[in-house]
Amino acid sequence: MANSGFQLLGYFLALGGWIGIISTTALPQWKQSSYAGDAIIMAVGLYEGLWMSCASQSTGQVQCKIFDSLLSLDVHIQTCRALMVISVLMGFIGIIVSVVGMKCTKVGDNNPLTKSRIAVTGGALFLIAGVCTLVSVSWYATQVSYHFFDPNTPINARYEFGSALFVGWAAASLTILGGAFLCCSCSKEDRRGQQYYRQSQPSTAREAELLSETSFPD
Repeated sequence: MANSGFQLLGYFLALGGWIGIISTTALPQWKQSSYAGDAIIMAVGLYEGLWMSCASQSTGQVQCKIFDSLLSLDVHIQTCRALMVISVLMGFIGIIVSVVGMKCTKVGDNNPLTKSRIAVTGGALFLIAGVCTLVSVSWYATQVSYHFFDPNTPINARYEFGSALFVGWAAASLTILGGAFLCCSCSKEDRRGQQYYRQSQPSTAREAELLSETSFPD
């Protein structure tokens, strides 16, 4: 029962992290214009994501433009796009596989060891999704930091971390934690139970033979 609750906790943590990964992928606030410096007054706030760049005016009006060309983008943006898409796909597959493998569900094989292995597979998929998200967000943040501290970058062209990066770090942490819980759900008790199940099959067959001989004596 405790192991089943452990699986359920890991599943919901990973599910929440996967939703955060989707939000991080879609949000345009991966980096935002910096207001650091002397006498910098900006009436327009600029922020940029993986798919579009936006401008927010002081009146509250926001205008966004989707990137026209994929090949003209920087390498780190293209790579981050690919990693985030892989994270979303791995998380989606992990959700389906984990549901089949959890003990609290009646889906799939009734063999406890087989279901535990399926749950571990789902946890591994969540781990892959979380690691891909962590690498993508951290790499993007490294590029933002590099250009911010680069003396050749004009002060009015510097960017800082956007809110999407913090959402991505939190989502990656939840997904990795939930995947780790699912990977640890295959306990020794399941293996002992499987061995006992295999050992009890011959004895059950012998009991059936004895009952048949007792019921129909020669």
